[in-house]
Amino acid sequence: MANRYKSDLTRDEVTPRDVYLNRRQIMAGAGSLLGAGLVAGQARAEDAWDLTPTDYEDATNYNNFYEFGTDKSDPARHAGQMTTEPWSIEIDGMVDNPGTYSFEDVVAGMTIEERIYRLRCVERWSMVIPWSGFELADLLERVGVQDGARYVAFETLARPEEMPGLRVPIIEWPYREGLRLDEAMHPLTIMATGMYDEPLPNQNGAPIRLVVPWKYGYKSIKSIVRITLTDEQPPTAWNTYSAREYGFYSNVNPERSHPRWSQQFERRVGGGLFANNIPTLMFNGYEEEVAHLYEGMDLIEFH
Repeated sequence: MANRYKSDLTRDEVTPRDVYLNRRQIMAGAGSLLGAGLVAGQARAEDAWDLTPTDYEDATNYNNFYEFGTDKSDPARHAGQMTTEPWSIEIDGMVDNPGTYSFEDVVAGMTIEERIYRLRCVERWSMVIPWSGFELADLLERVGVQDGARYVAFETLARPEEMPGLRVPIIEWPYREGLRLDEAMHPLTIMATGMYDEPLPNQNGAPIRLVVPWKYGYKSIKSIVRITLTDEQPPTAWNTYSAREYGFYSNVNPERSHPRWSQQFERRVGGGLFANNIPTLMFNGYEEEVAHLYEGMDLIEFH
């Protein structure tokens, strides 16, 4: 199908990969800036980083994927043991065509597009990632959403023999997430199958994951094995763990502090000197596109 919506960041607007892979060394040379020059340089650097993808090595070696451990480097060390072929996704609930679909069937006929999105973690770190994938709406339209369905629930693979983190009851396994149906159908919401013009690495959610760029990163569930359409708000992993800290909506909101830290600033991973204390943008910079979804809602209470 035709591209119904474009990311605000495109490949033509960002630094080519062979250049931005060396950006850390370039930024390191700015360490001698002082006084007013430092402030001006920081402003220019932050503007540039808004449009510059994170280094591939940083994006694939600094991850949260607790099924493989809680350290940021654990997923890259351990996720290689996860079997991703063959892969299937069970689609059930309030759909016209429920069933277990192979990965190949899911992506067959889909328009795979590049979407360069900001990624903001609830822990205050951020990245810019060039994803490739298709709109979730296309998949939901294919399976047929029934009248009365209001939410979409997702579930991650849980295979203890391949995922050592499952042996520790940090949260209730398997990992679960969910969206309101209108959020799931929004053109910015994609099912990613690759990044940086390559297939998704295991540690980043291979072979298929959700990406919802205006929400904190934990909403973008990885390695999906089940999608369920339902008329009730589904339980989600971190909201079940602590509803006070992690809301169902989890929209990026600099005005709604986490109980243990402020969300007004973020740190761009791999950004060097100018990467700290970057002001957090409402809805992670996608306010114009998604704010209407929450019109009339108290975004502090319904966080």
